[in-house]
Amino acid sequence: MTTPPMTAPPVTAPRRVSPLLFAALGTLVFLNVYAPQSLLPVLAQEFHAGAAEVGGVIGATMLSMALASPLVGVLADAVGRRKTVIWAFALLVLPAVLAVLAHSLPALNVVRFLQGLLIPGVMVSLNAFIAEELPVLERSRALTAYVTGTVLGGFLERFLSGIVANWAGWHAAFWLLAGTSLAGFVLARFLPLETKFRPHRDPRSVLHSLGLHLRNPALLATCGVGFLILFTLVGVFNTLTLRLADAPYGLNSAQTGFIFAVYLLGVVITPIAGPFLAARGPLVTLLSAVACSLAGLLVTLSSPLPLLIAGVAAAACGVFLSQSAALAAVQRSVTQARSLATGLYHLAYYGGAAVSSVIAGHVFEAAGWRGVVPLVMTSMGLAALIGLLGWRGWKARG
Repeated sequence: MTTPPMTAPPVTAPRRVSPLLFAALGTLVFLNVYAPQSLLPVLAQEFHAGAAEVGGVIGATMLSMALASPLVGVLADAVGRRKTVIWAFALLVLPAVLAVLAHSLPALNVVRFLQGLLIPGVMVSLNAFIAEELPVLERSRALTAYVTGTVLGGFLERFLSGIVANWAGWHAAFWLLAGTSLAGFVLARFLPLETKFRPHRDPRSVLHSLGLHLRNPALLATCGVGFLILFTLVGVFNTLTLRLADAPYGLNSAQTGFIFAVYLLGVVITPIAGPFLAARGPLVTLLSAVACSLAGLLVTLSSPLPLLIAGVAAAACGVFLSQSAALAAVQRSVTQARSLATGLYHLAYYGGAAVSSVIAGHVFEAAGWRGVVPLVMTSMGLAALIGLLGWRGWKARG
């Protein structure tokens, strides 16, 4: 009697994940970031607040996102990226509901701060999940889809909140956020179980990696660039809504929401930036982007609305290109503890937004739009200078 030959068990192919899932998750999480931006004139009138004070509704979220990003990187490395994404979406429902119940600007700021603590749970963890769990050939498609989703979310949050607020009041915009966060929780559960994740819970290892990053001049320069480019973007869009609400334009929140369609240019710019960045490197990309932004900002000093919109669009495109260059520079500047490095970059990036929400508001109150434009042009110019000094030793490729 012969024994049948032994056969190897079938090899299970890694589960394929549609890039559309990452695009959807990117869109849904970014709906929470800038949603009140088109509501600032309404909130200023509701709470009898000035530009700087009402800008805190955005700044509170940016500040907490900055503070939470490095800690979320450590948390996700300890408990798992998929679990962190799911729970972050679930918990985001709570502050959205609390915002509906807020009856003062300080209370709304506290709720927005809570939102900002949870948002990096999706952003940081999802990027690490893609890099670690997906096959190499699928990562670029997934990342491109995710970034495109975040850009789309950046437009939809401003656009939809303006439309909803004009129809049913600003409270309704936060009911919308509660619903979209719940949708994110449901979709995040379709992420496959992690197979390559290994928990890292040694505090000494984290502190060692942190020390290396803080002594890395190229990474610190990249963090400086990130701070300044989001300082520019938030400074422009926070005060743009207030300018458009004033004479001679007198736009309502729904009409202002339509102006944010310029943000959709990022859906086009992001794929274009990839080949250009690969061919020219972060420094040339940054300098080209800054030139585009500076030219656009100068155009915004004109009064006709079409020219103003065109100038804002050019300035935004420059910021999107700059962000692509900075994200590439983060990965180029480190060889280990990349999640922590990304968290540190986000700390600086959203820190710039938090500072800009206050400073740009005060400048707008004191000098109007003609005071804001030199401020943000200086910010972009400094970003170019820091990149020139911190990245100049890098070749275009590699």
